[in-house]
Amino acid sequence: MYPKSRNQFLTLTALLTALAIAIPMVMPLKIVIPPASYTLASHVAIFLAMFISPLMTVIVILGSTFGFLIAGYPFVIVLRAFSHILFGSLGAFYLKKSPETLNIPAKKWIFNVVLAVIHALGEVVVCVIFYSSTAYPSGNLFYLLFILVGFGTIIHSIVDFLISDFIFQALKKIR
Repeated sequence: MYPKSRNQFLTLTALLTALAIAIPMVMPLKIVIPPASYTLASHVAIFLAMFISPLMTVIVILGSTFGFLIAGYPFVIVLRAFSHILFGSLGAFYLKKSPETLNIPAKKWIFNVVLAVIHALGEVVVCVIFYSSTAYPSGNLFYLLFILVGFGTIIHSIVDFLISDFIFQALKKIR
């Protein structure tokens, strides 16, 4: 699944970026409760890129952020998409140094959960910064930030990682 040439790298990056842009726009299974949003498979292209290369990961995350922007999501959700730079980069660099992580089930699960927590913390911090400079949303702020965004992101991230890992392992077998 790893690109063997610059052309393959560019092509795979373009395909994953296109997927990352399209998913927020066309995925029928999405729940939006600002500042939270759950779009099934919205992180799949990011995780697939993360399994391959840090540079590819950053490019795909920028594409995903653009996808959320042009899909018309609230700006706080677009900023949350941009915050994926944190967990995506950390995960990609870790996998570059320890690629065997994806082949050992226990390590893969630990990696998945730790990444999900970092992912959620990044999104909660973005929401706190956003709402400290704008009006707070109506409702229980603790519930909105820590349950909907924080805990919801952990679950969403774990599910999307599992989908991505299934796809990645299948592609490795046929390659």
